[in-house]
Amino acid sequence: MNVVSVNVGQPRAVQWKGRTIETGIFKAPVASPVAVLADRLVGDEQVDRRVHGGPDKAVYAYDLDHYAFWEAQLPTTALTPGIFGENLTTSGLPDHAVCLGDTFAVGTAVLVALQPRLPCVKLGLRFNDEHFVKQFQAARRSGIYFGVRQPGQLQAGDALMLVERTAPGLTIQAITDQFYRPDKQADQLAALLAQPLLPAFFRESFQRMLQAC
Repeated sequence: MNVVSVNVGQPRAVQWKGRTIETGIFKAPVASPVAVLADRLVGDEQVDRRVHGGPDKAVYAYDLDHYAFWEAQLPTTALTPGIFGENLTTSGLPDHAVCLGDTFAVGTAVLVALQPRLPCVKLGLRFNDEHFVKQFQAARRSGIYFGVRQPGQLQAGDALMLVERTAPGLTIQAITDQFYRPDKQADQLAALLAQPLLPAFFRESFQRMLQAC
């Protein structure tokens, strides 16, 4: 497991469907080491901090396994590192192989896997396709948001070393699947709710789903 590319971006104003939207989803690779803060990478800015960035979404990773899937789905689109808005383009770190609370050492930083990404309209803007958000949701290849357990530095080429696993079997993919699937699984929802690291949004959503089972 390693970091293939580190990607950051600054907000820009984009014309989309007759209005101006400010977004930080346009990210580009950087070759030099990047500092990891408690809520973001240095040089990377989010516009709407209510739903992007912060301690539960400090670093977003998207794996080459997902890129291979999308290359088949989008053969005419150049899928360059960072195009999905990710900070880290990774190899060997797909959602189905990472569990909630998995802790990784990378460079001098330590990251903890907390949740999948739920796409917003800005992903459609990035791909210039208003239908892409639904396509992304349907694929259930969400990528992983990490919190920062220890600030530090990281760069392209760094290994991702698993140093702690506290919830084996409860993968980031399982969170995505439980959120979207129409036939909710009460036992899986209860298992996820028992994990103290489950972020508030998913905790509240899964509590409602469990009550409805």
